[in-house]
Amino acid sequence: MKYVMSRLLYAILVLWIVGTILFFMFRLMPGSPLAAFIDQTTTLEQQQALIARFGLDKSLFQQYTIFLQNALQGDLGQSFFHRRPVTEVVMEALPNTVILTLSGLVVAYIFGVLAGAYLAWRRGSAVEGIGIPLALATRAAPEFWLGMVMLAFFSFHLGWFPAGGANSVGLEYDNEWRRIFTVDYLHHLILPVLTLAIYLQGLPLLLMRSNMIEILQEEFITMSKMKGLGSRTIVLNHAARNAMLPVATAFALGIGSAIGGNVVVETIFSWPGIGRLLVNAVSASDYPLAQGAFMIITAVLVAMNFVADMTYHLLDPRIRHAASN
Repeated sequence: MKYVMSRLLYAILVLWIVGTILFFMFRLMPGSPLAAFIDQTTTLEQQQALIARFGLDKSLFQQYTIFLQNALQGDLGQSFFHRRPVTEVVMEALPNTVILTLSGLVVAYIFGVLAGAYLAWRRGSAVEGIGIPLALATRAAPEFWLGMVMLAFFSFHLGWFPAGGANSVGLEYDNEWRRIFTVDYLHHLILPVLTLAIYLQGLPLLLMRSNMIEILQEEFITMSKMKGLGSRTIVLNHAARNAMLPVATAFALGIGSAIGGNVVVETIFSWPGIGRLLVNAVSASDYPLAQGAFMIITAVLVAMNFVADMTYHLLDPRIRHAASN
């Protein structure tokens, strides 16, 4: 319990620090937050009324105090551009980001775990000599470059997938769930998921391979070979199961980091998620919406970090023993 409370306090501290940095950072950026409201017909009195309406006439310290009080109540303010509560706008985009992130991670980790285990078993072979450089190359390649290559080949050249968006233009649905569970939505989802999976698969692949190489040198693996067990049984039932712990922890951390990294993928494919919403909010100097999107991303990342800590604490007795001491 002491360990859990310490991690919770650490998570709250991180959220407060990030929220404070975001608050002051956006207010020091150039550009007027009222750019979406002001035009040539807006009078000075109307501009002053807008400034008072959004609380921009108060001192920076007063605005910060109000921001903290509202954030503790779950109120992230009103969007300047959408003229709606930030929480409402962000929650509309959140399902698209979660679906894209989880789909990409699942594909990346399934492939990475299987390929990493296979490369470890075939260590020193030509397969490993080709597989490792490919994994490193895809991991090092920028997301925007991967996305552009995927778009150019599969969308513009072959025409297999749409170039952007989450649904075809003109289609209407009764509710959000009907829109998501359609073949059209899945068709638009495939290309962004493949791009994200190709970028993310390098970490689980290399991590699984490294763990497998260590496990395969353990005495119980030698005993399994002496018993006459087959290669498939040794790799899957003995070595792979013991090498999965760090990979499972990395998966939890990967959810948070992938949601933060989806900004590029969502922008390239015009995917209506939090990342694209964040880019548009920054461009429009929509402080509350940009802060809210950043805070949601940070909260998810911190939560997944907490889950990873708890998972490792539960599964590895060495961590529990160290924490108790």
